Amino acid sequence: MIIGLIGAALTTFSFLPQAVKAIRTKHTKDLSMPMLVMLIFGIAFWVTYGILIKNIPLIAANSVSLVLMTTIYFIKRKYG
Repeated sequence: MIIGLIGAALTTFSFLPQAVKAIRTKHTKDLSMPMLVMLIFGIAFWVTYGILIKNIPLIAANSVSLVLMTTIYFIKRKYG
C-alpha cells in the first residue's frame, strides 16, 4: 500500500512545477495542446473510474492532477 501511495503522490505532484511555471511566466508554447487534452480526458476517466469503484485515493490523486492540468490547459489557451 505504501508503494502505491508514494507512486500516486509522485505522479500527481509531478505536474505542480509545470503548473507553477505556467502561472508565473504565462509561457506554455512548448506544451502540446493535443497532449494536454488527451491527458485531461485520461485523468477525468481515472477520476470517474475511482468514483465507480469507490476508491478514495484514486479519486483524490487524480482530482488534484485534473485541477493542475486543467489550469495549464487554460493558461495555454489564453496565452499560448
